[in-house]
Amino acid sequence: MSNLNPVVERVTQRIVERSRPTRQRYLDMVAREADRHSDRSFLSCSNLAHGFAASGEDKPAIASGRAINLGIVTAYNDMLSAHQPYGRYPEQMKLFSREVGATAQVAGGVPAMCDGVTQGFDGMELSLFSRDIIALSTAVALSHAMFDGMAMLGICDKIVPGLFIGAMRFGHLPAVFVPAGPMPTGISNKEKQKVRQLYAEGKVGREELLASESASYHAPGTCTFYGTANSNQMMMEMMGLHVPNAAFVTPNTPLRQALTRAATHRLAAITRKGEDYRPMAQVVNEKAIVNAIAGLLATGGSTNHAIHLPAMARAGGILIDWEDFDELSSVVPLITRVYPNGSGDVNHFHAAGGMAWVVRELLGAGLAHADIPTIAEGGMAAYEQAPVLMGEALAWTAAPAESGDDAMLRPVANPFLPDGGMRLVQGNLGRGTFKTSAVDKERWTIEAPCRVFDTQEGVAQAFKAGELDRDVVVVVRFQGPRANGMPELHKLTPPLGVLQDRGHKVALVTDGRMSGASGKVPAAIHVTPEALADGPLAYLRDGDVVRLSADDGTISTTADLAGRDPAPAPAPAFGMGRELFAMFRANAGGAEQGGSSMLELAGL
Repeated sequence: MSNLNPVVERVTQRIVERSRPTRQRYLDMVAREADRHSDRSFLSCSNLAHGFAASGEDKPAIASGRAINLGIVTAYNDMLSAHQPYGRYPEQMKLFSREVGATAQVAGGVPAMCDGVTQGFDGMELSLFSRDIIALSTAVALSHAMFDGMAMLGICDKIVPGLFIGAMRFGHLPAVFVPAGPMPTGISNKEKQKVRQLYAEGKVGREELLASESASYHAPGTCTFYGTANSNQMMMEMMGLHVPNAAFVTPNTPLRQALTRAATHRLAAITRKGEDYRPMAQVVNEKAIVNAIAGLLATGGSTNHAIHLPAMARAGGILIDWEDFDELSSVVPLITRVYPNGSGDVNHFHAAGGMAWVVRELLGAGLAHADIPTIAEGGMAAYEQAPVLMGEALAWTAAPAESGDDAMLRPVANPFLPDGGMRLVQGNLGRGTFKTSAVDKERWTIEAPCRVFDTQEGVAQAFKAGELDRDVVVVVRFQGPRANGMPELHKLTPPLGVLQDRGHKVALVTDGRMSGASGKVPAAIHVTPEALADGPLAYLRDGDVVRLSADDGTISTTADLAGRDPAPAPAPAFGMGRELFAMFRANAGGAEQGGSSMLELAGL
């Protein structure tokens, strides 16, 4: 690609060189698997009979070994609004498969928890490691070796990364990720945020808050703010694992069903039994991972992917770190503003031009790689087009020449910010991530005495008691993967936002997560090494002066930590099944490596 930005080219080449041994081991493994499990013929008659015993009219086709058989891995449950539409997908996809002479089976289900339900409560401590369990469940589903392709049904926070990691270990098979789309827009995000802050201040009660939240989260489909779930969908587009521009079409519409049909047909067309074989291991290469990072930066996506993407890449033998994010952020501008970085949600984003606009802008400016295989014919260029129905036929049209809303989408030549807004901060307190895209520039550097907490409940209590009504750096430690599974700390957002609105200089420093719903308060998150791993945060004390700066990329204290003993770690948590996850916590790697126990123990 002749116009590729030199920084993008340099970072990509650095990743290639760093990953050369591990990537080659991965590709060698995939080649062995392709030779051993190229079709179902190696199974004994008894094994095979078990595999199609309940397949009804598809039995003869599966038994013959000649027909393409697609394995559906589904994260369906009807408690997650985003995943409720998947309930009918398998039956639909079986019909769509038969249209092209193929068959499909549900290979298995994976758990899918909703962070929105568990947020701030005990169950949230299972959230990050649910990604590893989803990956393991995906491997169990595909271990039957009955399938020629993988249809992955999942949307939300840990679900797509988990499905991705599991599928990559079966990279000799092609994979298509099949989204279900966002729910229609509810009340404005500004109104929702206003009620949340009023509740935090005690000015409205639970009844008013619940009414507001119910008007926002109100129907089947993904939550409409641009958090981790919708960032997942963006990344699948940037890596070429979706049917082009399928991410943000609402559920239960004719266009949504047409896209699911197209995904099924396309997966059948790219298996080894066809003439356009596109195994996942080849589609997801170093360039595809760089594209995912570029998309994340350009759209102001979830900081959770500073953890998920390293883990996802490792599953394919590709090694990335936060310096790669930081360096790419220096040249990839912020060209979208979707709530919480702007006022409109993902439905407004899609209507204004959406992913077709973003892909076209990034490719045109040389900020993403055009030459990756993708599951679509035409490579990344196909993702510059948006799907439409012409009668009953699905077609694609070019992205609009002009943004449909320049408060939400802008060209690379006139961005909202000149950089991607995901900074690496480092110093004598460790390394962390600072998402600048939602934070006013005058708040990028905060220096103040700190107040140290071991729980977010402690912060809430201190706020209610008026103890934080001043310039303060709030430190919340023992929130990393090894300590308690690294829950998201969204309970911190309303009180810290109130303090900032009162005119105080406020910042957050934590070894926990805040995700794509983190907002206007400056924060160093994912700080590593975490406190439980003898990280510097374990040595901080109330009143130590802490400086956090996205301007110069630092996080430091003037306190002398060397002569201190570390703070005692909280006792391991019991209840809500957390004790069953002790193995995951004990073996978890650092946040920058993906915070996984599974990958650590597998030597990946």
